Amino acid sequence: MERKNRWSVYGEAEHQELQKIAEKYKKGLDIGKTERECIQYTVKEIEAQGYRSLESFWKSGEALKPGDKVYAVCMKKSIAMFHIGRQPLENGMNILGAHIDSPRIDVKQNPLYENEELAYLDTHYYGGIKKYQWVTLPLAIHGVVAKKDGTVVEINIGEQENDPVFVITDLLVHLAAKQMEKKANAVIEGEKLDLLFGSCPIDQSESLEKEEKEAVKANVMNILKEYYNMEEEDFVSAELEIVPAGRARDCGIDRSMVIAYGQDDRVCAFTSLFAMLDVEAVDRTACCILVDKEEIGSVGATGMHSRFFENVVAELVALSGEESELKVRRALQNSKMLSSDVSAAYDPMYAEAFEKRSAAFFAKGLVFNKFTGSRGKSGSNDANAEYLAQLRNAMDQEDVAYQFAELGKVDEGGGGTIAYIMANYGMEVIDSGVAVLNMHAPWEVTSKADIYEAYRGYKAFLKNM
Repeated sequence: MERKNRWSVYGEAEHQELQKIAEKYKKGLDIGKTERECIQYTVKEIEAQGYRSLESFWKSGEALKPGDKVYAVCMKKSIAMFHIGRQPLENGMNILGAHIDSPRIDVKQNPLYENEELAYLDTHYYGGIKKYQWVTLPLAIHGVVAKKDGTVVEINIGEQENDPVFVITDLLVHLAAKQMEKKANAVIEGEKLDLLFGSCPIDQSESLEKEEKEAVKANVMNILKEYYNMEEEDFVSAELEIVPAGRARDCGIDRSMVIAYGQDDRVCAFTSLFAMLDVEAVDRTACCILVDKEEIGSVGATGMHSRFFENVVAELVALSGEESELKVRRALQNSKMLSSDVSAAYDPMYAEAFEKRSAAFFAKGLVFNKFTGSRGKSGSNDANAEYLAQLRNAMDQEDVAYQFAELGKVDEGGGGTIAYIMANYGMEVIDSGVAVLNMHAPWEVTSKADIYEAYRGYKAFLKNM
């Protein structure tokens, strides 16, 4: 089933709208390099479009009615937003779900140390990465430092033109004969992904109570104290993420692609958000959930395994004047969902890893994965045939370009998403998303045509299912 390259069918109007969506998407990527930043950006965008917090409905005592727009945030790292439809909630919702965490390197809780007059931050990588890809790159630090007095200091170093950047060093090629003999997964060890943080010792010419033995570390702490009022103990209650420094950029001489950090899975998250903002009056309640921790198993209070989403749905049912545990269960079971996560784009340079007839291609539209998992579909949600037929109809009504794919050859590897977690409620769920090159690398590549078709496809799903 050959799919057309979507660029060949766009007219001038489509080109203009596509570029508009792509620019908005790049802006979102630049602002949201961490989960907290994504949530801040999302709340700002949806409140400008009339969304109100769940708490505001509690306080006012208002009942939910069709057309209302409501959202709830979990620990500043996950969000659920709802556009209330004409049908009762117990009839189910049309749900878009994506994750906003991405592979990265985290700073440990006791990280700062000095070694031979160089200061480092000790780190622990997060999610599936090829560790050797993270060395010698300009890196930035994003996050927060929570202090004992309750204040929270936001950290963002390395993104502005005049900011310093950071680096993880590598062994020079002239001395790397033994290193080059190692397997790729051992060339750079996890404990050697420490961040080079400073090299200048504190000025000890002034009178000090005692001479600093670790003068570079002392100088670093002086700088952190001056700019962020931060003590070394404050690292214990900090969440600091190391990410590639730099903005999302057009890729290719024809500007047909986007290269940026964190497109897995923010390409699905932001296009889902844009679809929610642009969808008009809906019959079934439209919902978008953006969650944390997918890259490490969707665990914890902010991951999809938590009860956050279920609890919020219970609150909505109660605000609709029909408080009932049974109606909450019906609302979840009768829902339909696109578990939006990226797919591996076919790469001719590594064709041996793909089965071409079942691969996702650039510029051929939104990708549906009937199942994910690995090898014998282990860890998979396997969508029903009837649901696939409904989706095809919904997409075709709006002339959305789409394709069906698997993640590489059957025994080559595999991956999972949040789909199976939501399917536990008995709802219809399928994986969908955008094809990505360099997935999980510091810099990933997507097609602007696929970004645009994903946005259109998510709108069609909210409108027509």
